[in-house]
Amino acid sequence: MNSIYTNSIYMNRLSKSFGQKEVLTKLSLTVLPGEIFGLLGPSGAGKTTLIKILTGQLSYTGTAEIMGKSCNSLDRNIYSEIGMVMDNSGIYERLTCYDNMILFAKFNHIKKEQVIDSLKQVGLTDIKTPAGRLSKGMRQRLVLARALLHHPKILFLDEPTSGLDPVTASEIHKLLLKLQAEGTTIFLTTHNMVEAHKLCDHIALLNEGNIVEFGKPDEICRKYNKDNIISILSRDGRTITIINNPDNAKQIAAYFAEDKVEAIHSSEPNLESVFMSLTGKELDL
Repeated sequence: MNSIYTNSIYMNRLSKSFGQKEVLTKLSLTVLPGEIFGLLGPSGAGKTTLIKILTGQLSYTGTAEIMGKSCNSLDRNIYSEIGMVMDNSGIYERLTCYDNMILFAKFNHIKKEQVIDSLKQVGLTDIKTPAGRLSKGMRQRLVLARALLHHPKILFLDEPTSGLDPVTASEIHKLLLKLQAEGTTIFLTTHNMVEAHKLCDHIALLNEGNIVEFGKPDEICRKYNKDNIISILSRDGRTITIINNPDNAKQIAAYFAEDKVEAIHSSEPNLESVFMSLTGKELDL
């Protein structure tokens, strides 16, 4: 397929309804080649629906394009360019990781060598256990290995670390950053705001089918920093709060000059508190 395109993903006034219920409302955004993009929101916000639209599984109104191709009329060639991790479906429980991958490779005319490479990426080359007896984290890595088998240009991940322990989630984060460094565009949905802040170049906050904020994680947090307070933990154990403005600059500098500062923190909100301020409700995890 033609590899010349400006945006990996482009949407303009994209909407989706099921019957009389509109679940996505006039979404507009772009995802640049080689970035990790995060779509954040609670369960039921419309995140999975949007991935299904972008991968040609659901119809919609408005404009949606992936690598310059309309998502309403994707040809089969596009699927050699994208990978998807939606859930653990499609795993053959009685087969090992290797045999699962070999079977999938045969279906898609992929060389055996690529199976070994993909399993190495996720650390599953030496696992001989049937897939049905794997831990949740290992199953997730197997699904990820399958999605990487054909070296996709865009990788769609729907809640890839949901329910995983912190160590396994961290391993997946390292892999995603490695893939990005190699040029893969990653479209990630999550309700884990810490994960999104750590990984994503840009994010969109989705609530009830509407994008309520879009931008770089740090810039969004600074934008909603209404208190603008600095907290200083002094060496004698006291916490001193000071409004961060030019009038207090000398006072802050004096604490450092007198070697009284143990730690200092600014008051920027995290993404979860930004979401709560925009929607008036907590994330339902």
